[in-house]
Amino acid sequence: MPRAALGPILDQLRHEPSRTWSIIVTVYGDAIVPRGGSVWLGTLLMFFRELGIAEGVVRTAMSRLAADGWLERHKAGRNSFYRLADKGRETFAAATRHIYAAQPPAFTGHLDLVLLANGPGRDAARAALDEAGWGSPSAGVFVAPGWPLPAAARGELILQATGSEAVLRDLAARSWPLDATADAYHGFVDTFSPLRAALAAGAVPDEAEAMVARVLLIHEYRRIVLRDPLLPAPLLPDDWPGAAARALCAALYRDLLEPSERWLDAHAVDETGAPLRRGKDVLRRFRA
Repeated sequence: MPRAALGPILDQLRHEPSRTWSIIVTVYGDAIVPRGGSVWLGTLLMFFRELGIAEGVVRTAMSRLAADGWLERHKAGRNSFYRLADKGRETFAAATRHIYAAQPPAFTGHLDLVLLANGPGRDAARAALDEAGWGSPSAGVFVAPGWPLPAAARGELILQATGSEAVLRDLAARSWPLDATADAYHGFVDTFSPLRAALAAGAVPDEAEAMVARVLLIHEYRRIVLRDPLLPAPLLPDDWPGAAARALCAALYRDLLEPSERWLDAHAVDETGAPLRRGKDVLRRFRA
Protein backbone atom coordinates (compact mmCIF):
# COMPACT_ATOMS: atom_id res chain seq x y z
CA MET A 1 0.00 0.00 0.00
CA PRO A 2 1.50 3.37 -0.96
CA ARG A 3 2.76 5.21 2.10
CA ALA A 4 1.27 8.32 0.51
CA ALA A 5 -2.18 7.06 1.58
CA LEU A 6 -1.25 6.08 5.14
CA GLY A 7 1.32 8.83 5.74
CA PRO A 8 -1.10 11.73 6.33
CA ILE A 9 -2.99 9.67 8.91
CA LEU A 10 0.23 8.95 10.80
CA ASP A 11 1.27 12.60 10.50
CA GLN A 12 -2.02 13.68 12.03
CA LEU A 13 -1.46 11.31 14.93
CA ARG A 14 2.05 12.63 15.55
CA HIS A 15 0.90 16.25 15.56
CA GLU A 16 -1.79 15.67 18.18
CA PRO A 17 -1.19 15.46 21.94
CA SER A 18 0.09 12.06 23.02
CA ARG A 19 -2.78 9.62 23.44
CA THR A 20 -0.90 6.33 23.55
CA TRP A 21 -3.13 5.02 26.33
CA SER A 22 -6.21 5.78 24.19
CA ILE A 23 -4.78 3.90 21.20
CA ILE A 24 -4.07 0.95 23.50
CA VAL A 25 -7.77 1.03 24.46
CA THR A 26 -8.63 0.87 20.74
CA VAL A 27 -6.23 -2.03 20.13
CA TYR A 28 -7.80 -4.03 22.94
CA GLY A 29 -11.39 -3.27 22.01
CA ASP A 30 -10.96 -3.88 18.29
CA ALA A 31 -8.33 -6.62 18.07
CA ILE A 32 -7.57 -8.27 21.40
CA VAL A 33 -11.00 -8.67 23.00
CA PRO A 34 -12.26 -10.86 20.11
CA ARG A 35 -9.23 -13.12 20.71
CA GLY A 36 -9.82 -13.55 24.43
CA GLY A 37 -8.79 -10.23 25.95
CA SER A 38 -5.23 -11.04 27.10
CA VAL A 39 -2.05 -10.45 25.13
CA TRP A 40 1.72 -10.40 25.48
CA LEU A 41 3.19 -6.96 26.09
CA GLY A 42 5.66 -7.66 23.29
CA THR A 43 2.78 -7.74 20.79
CA LEU A 44 1.78 -4.23 21.77
CA LEU A 45 5.38 -3.01 21.64
CA MET A 46 5.72 -4.39 18.09
CA PHE A 47 2.54 -2.62 17.02
CA PHE A 48 3.53 0.73 18.48
CA ARG A 49 6.96 0.42 16.90
CA GLU A 50 5.11 0.59 13.56
CA LEU A 51 3.64 3.92 14.73
CA GLY A 52 7.03 5.24 15.75
CA ILE A 53 6.08 5.35 19.45
CA ALA A 54 8.86 4.49 21.88
CA GLU A 55 8.76 1.41 24.08
CA GLY A 56 9.01 3.45 27.28
CA VAL A 57 5.94 5.49 26.34
CA VAL A 58 3.94 2.30 25.79
CA ARG A 59 5.06 0.75 29.08
CA THR A 60 4.11 3.92 30.96
CA ALA A 61 0.68 3.96 29.31
CA MET A 62 0.10 0.29 30.16
CA SER A 63 1.00 0.95 33.78
CA ARG A 64 -1.42 3.86 33.87
CA LEU A 65 -4.26 1.73 32.47
CA ALA A 66 -3.53 -0.99 35.02
CA ALA A 67 -3.44 1.54 37.87
CA ASP A 68 -6.78 2.98 36.72
CA GLY A 69 -8.42 -0.45 36.75
CA TRP A 70 -8.72 -1.04 33.01
CA LEU A 71 -6.12 -3.80 32.72
CA GLU A 72 -4.61 -6.52 34.90
CA ARG A 73 -0.98 -7.59 34.55
CA HIS A 74 0.28 -11.12 35.04
CA LYS A 75 3.60 -12.81 34.38
CA ALA A 76 4.49 -16.02 32.56
CA GLY A 77 8.16 -16.57 33.13
CA ARG A 78 9.90 -13.35 32.18
CA ASN A 79 7.08 -12.19 29.91
CA SER A 80 4.31 -9.79 30.91
CA PHE A 81 0.73 -10.22 29.75
CA TYR A 82 -2.16 -7.80 30.17
CA ARG A 83 -5.81 -8.73 30.25
CA LEU A 84 -8.94 -6.64 30.63
CA ALA A 85 -10.11 -6.05 34.19
CA ASP A 86 -13.83 -6.08 35.06
CA LYS A 87 -14.10 -2.32 34.49
CA GLY A 88 -12.55 -2.71 31.07
CA ARG A 89 -14.77 -5.63 30.02
CA GLU A 90 -18.00 -3.80 30.89
CA THR A 91 -16.95 -0.59 29.17
CA PHE A 92 -15.68 -2.38 26.06
CA ALA A 93 -18.92 -4.34 25.69
CA ALA A 94 -21.01 -1.16 25.65
CA ALA A 95 -18.59 0.63 23.32
CA THR A 96 -18.47 -2.30 20.90
CA ARG A 97 -22.24 -2.23 20.44
CA HIS A 98 -22.12 1.51 19.79
CA ILE A 99 -19.21 1.44 17.35
CA TYR A 100 -19.91 -1.61 15.20
CA ALA A 101 -23.57 -2.47 15.45
CA ALA A 102 -25.60 0.44 16.78
CA GLN A 103 -28.14 1.91 14.38
CA PRO A 104 -30.45 4.84 15.08
CA PRO A 105 -33.76 3.65 16.52
CA ALA A 106 -37.02 4.04 14.69
CA PHE A 107 -38.53 7.44 15.41
CA THR A 108 -41.58 7.37 17.70
CA GLY A 109 -42.68 10.90 16.77
CA HIS A 110 -41.81 12.45 20.11
CA LEU A 111 -38.95 13.04 22.52
CA ASP A 112 -39.03 12.00 26.16
CA LEU A 113 -38.37 14.98 28.39
CA VAL A 114 -37.12 14.75 31.97
CA LEU A 115 -37.42 17.68 34.38
CA LEU A 116 -35.04 17.38 37.32
CA ALA A 117 -36.42 18.38 40.69
CA ASN A 118 -34.37 20.23 43.27
CA GLY A 119 -33.27 17.89 46.00
CA PRO A 120 -30.51 15.54 47.16
CA GLY A 121 -30.79 13.25 44.15
CA ARG A 122 -30.53 15.98 41.49
CA ASP A 123 -26.76 15.74 40.95
CA ALA A 124 -26.83 11.94 40.72
CA ALA A 125 -29.73 12.02 38.24
CA ARG A 126 -28.02 14.67 36.10
CA ALA A 127 -24.76 12.70 36.04
CA ALA A 128 -26.59 9.49 35.08
CA LEU A 129 -28.46 11.19 32.24
CA ASP A 130 -25.25 12.79 30.99
CA GLU A 131 -23.49 9.41 31.08
CA ALA A 132 -26.36 7.80 29.17
CA GLY A 133 -26.06 10.41 26.41
CA TRP A 134 -29.29 12.31 27.01
CA GLY A 135 -29.30 15.79 25.53
CA SER A 136 -29.93 18.93 27.55
CA PRO A 137 -31.49 22.06 25.98
CA SER A 138 -31.37 23.95 29.29
CA ALA A 139 -30.35 23.46 32.91
CA GLY A 140 -32.28 20.67 34.61
CA VAL A 141 -33.97 19.53 31.39
CA PHE A 142 -32.99 16.39 29.49
CA VAL A 143 -34.37 14.84 26.31
CA ALA A 144 -33.97 11.58 24.38
CA PRO A 145 -35.86 9.67 21.66
CA GLY A 146 -37.29 6.79 23.66
CA TRP A 147 -34.10 5.66 25.38
CA PRO A 148 -34.12 3.68 28.66
CA LEU A 149 -34.20 5.93 31.69
CA PRO A 150 -31.18 5.56 34.01
CA ALA A 151 -32.07 4.17 37.42
CA ALA A 152 -30.90 7.33 39.19
CA ALA A 153 -33.48 9.39 37.25
CA ARG A 154 -36.51 7.15 37.64
CA GLY A 155 -38.09 9.33 40.32
CA GLU A 156 -38.05 12.44 38.10
CA LEU A 157 -40.96 13.98 36.20
CA ILE A 158 -41.14 12.61 32.64
CA LEU A 159 -43.10 14.29 29.86
CA GLN A 160 -43.39 13.86 26.11
CA ALA A 161 -42.27 16.61 23.74
CA THR A 162 -44.31 16.53 20.54
CA GLY A 163 -44.53 18.74 17.48
CA SER A 164 -43.59 18.83 13.81
CA GLU A 165 -40.34 17.25 12.69
CA ALA A 166 -38.92 20.75 12.21
CA VAL A 167 -39.75 21.69 15.81
CA LEU A 168 -38.28 18.48 17.22
CA ARG A 169 -35.22 18.80 14.99
CA ASP A 170 -34.64 22.28 16.41
CA LEU A 171 -34.98 20.91 19.95
CA ALA A 172 -32.42 18.20 19.14
CA ALA A 173 -30.01 20.80 17.74
CA ARG A 174 -30.26 22.73 21.03
CA SER A 175 -29.82 19.59 23.13
CA TRP A 176 -26.75 17.93 21.59
CA PRO A 177 -23.56 19.43 20.03
CA LEU A 178 -24.54 18.18 16.58
CA ASP A 179 -22.54 20.84 14.68
CA ALA A 180 -19.31 19.75 16.36
CA THR A 181 -20.11 16.08 15.71
CA ALA A 182 -20.85 16.80 12.05
CA ASP A 183 -17.54 18.66 11.70
CA ALA A 184 -15.73 15.67 13.21
CA TYR A 185 -17.42 13.29 10.75
CA HIS A 186 -16.44 15.53 7.82
CA GLY A 187 -12.84 15.51 9.06
CA PHE A 188 -12.92 11.72 9.33
CA VAL A 189 -14.13 11.37 5.73
CA ASP A 190 -11.49 13.81 4.47
CA THR A 191 -8.74 11.94 6.33
CA PHE A 192 -9.61 8.38 5.29
CA SER A 193 -11.09 8.79 1.80
CA PRO A 194 -7.63 8.83 0.13
CA LEU A 195 -6.79 5.49 1.77
CA ARG A 196 -10.06 4.01 0.55
CA ALA A 197 -9.36 5.33 -2.96
CA ALA A 198 -5.88 3.82 -2.96
CA LEU A 199 -7.20 0.41 -1.96
CA ALA A 200 -10.02 0.61 -4.49
CA ALA A 201 -7.42 1.37 -7.17
CA GLY A 202 -5.59 -1.86 -6.39
CA ALA A 203 -3.08 -0.94 -3.70
CA VAL A 204 -2.31 -3.95 -1.50
CA PRO A 205 -1.30 -3.31 2.12
CA ASP A 206 1.22 -5.53 3.81
CA GLU A 207 0.12 -7.04 7.10
CA ALA A 208 1.74 -4.45 9.37
CA GLU A 209 0.37 -1.56 7.31
CA ALA A 210 -3.10 -3.10 7.40
CA MET A 211 -2.94 -3.49 11.18
CA VAL A 212 -1.82 0.13 11.66
CA ALA A 213 -4.49 1.44 9.29
CA ARG A 214 -7.23 -0.67 10.89
CA VAL A 215 -6.43 0.49 14.41
CA LEU A 216 -6.13 4.15 13.45
CA LEU A 217 -9.37 3.90 11.45
CA ILE A 218 -11.31 2.57 14.43
CA HIS A 219 -9.47 4.86 16.84
CA GLU A 220 -10.57 7.98 14.97
CA TYR A 221 -14.09 6.67 14.29
CA ARG A 222 -14.53 5.60 17.92
CA ARG A 223 -13.65 9.08 19.17
CA ILE A 224 -16.53 10.51 17.14
CA VAL A 225 -19.22 7.86 17.25
CA LEU A 226 -19.06 7.41 21.02
CA ARG A 227 -20.01 11.08 21.31
CA ASP A 228 -22.74 10.78 18.69
CA PRO A 229 -26.19 10.24 20.25
CA LEU A 230 -27.20 8.26 17.11
CA LEU A 231 -30.51 10.07 16.79
CA PRO A 232 -33.25 8.92 14.39
CA ALA A 233 -32.90 10.48 10.95
CA PRO A 234 -35.93 12.84 11.27
CA LEU A 235 -34.15 14.59 14.16
CA LEU A 236 -30.97 15.23 12.17
CA PRO A 237 -30.05 17.86 9.55
CA ASP A 238 -30.73 16.78 5.98
CA ASP A 239 -27.01 16.79 5.15
CA TRP A 240 -25.97 14.78 8.22
CA PRO A 241 -22.55 13.17 7.46
CA GLY A 242 -22.75 10.31 9.98
CA ALA A 243 -24.08 7.78 7.46
CA ALA A 244 -21.31 8.56 4.94
CA ALA A 245 -18.66 8.27 7.65
CA ARG A 246 -20.02 4.92 8.80
CA ALA A 247 -20.15 3.59 5.22
CA LEU A 248 -16.54 4.65 4.64
CA CYS A 249 -15.40 3.10 7.92
CA ALA A 250 -17.22 -0.15 7.16
CA ALA A 251 -15.75 -0.39 3.65
CA LEU A 252 -12.20 0.27 4.85
CA TYR A 253 -12.60 -2.15 7.72
CA ARG A 254 -13.55 -4.93 5.31
CA ASP A 255 -10.56 -4.06 3.10
CA LEU A 256 -8.12 -4.19 6.01
CA LEU A 257 -9.56 -7.00 8.09
CA GLU A 258 -7.93 -10.08 6.56
CA PRO A 259 -4.32 -8.80 6.27
CA SER A 260 -4.52 -7.25 9.75
CA GLU A 261 -5.84 -10.52 11.17
CA ARG A 262 -2.83 -12.27 9.63
CA TRP A 263 -0.56 -9.82 11.48
CA LEU A 264 -2.33 -10.76 14.71
CA ASP A 265 -2.03 -14.47 13.85
CA ALA A 266 1.73 -14.01 13.63
CA HIS A 267 2.33 -11.73 16.61
CA ALA A 268 -0.49 -11.97 19.17
CA VAL A 269 0.39 -14.90 21.44
CA ASP A 270 -0.79 -16.36 24.73
CA GLU A 271 1.22 -17.45 27.76
CA THR A 272 2.36 -20.65 26.01
CA GLY A 273 3.56 -18.78 22.93
CA ALA A 274 0.64 -20.07 20.85
CA PRO A 275 -1.21 -17.61 18.59
CA LEU A 276 -4.38 -16.13 20.02
CA ARG A 277 -7.30 -17.69 18.24
CA ARG A 278 -9.27 -15.54 15.82
CA GLY A 279 -12.65 -14.35 17.03
CA LYS A 280 -15.64 -14.83 14.74
CA ASP A 281 -17.37 -11.68 15.96
CA VAL A 282 -15.12 -9.41 13.90
CA LEU A 283 -16.65 -10.82 10.69
CA ARG A 284 -20.06 -9.52 11.76
CA ARG A 285 -18.94 -5.98 12.50
CA PHE A 286 -20.66 -3.21 10.55
CA ARG A 287 -23.01 -5.78 9.04
CA ALA A 288 -26.16 -4.69 10.87
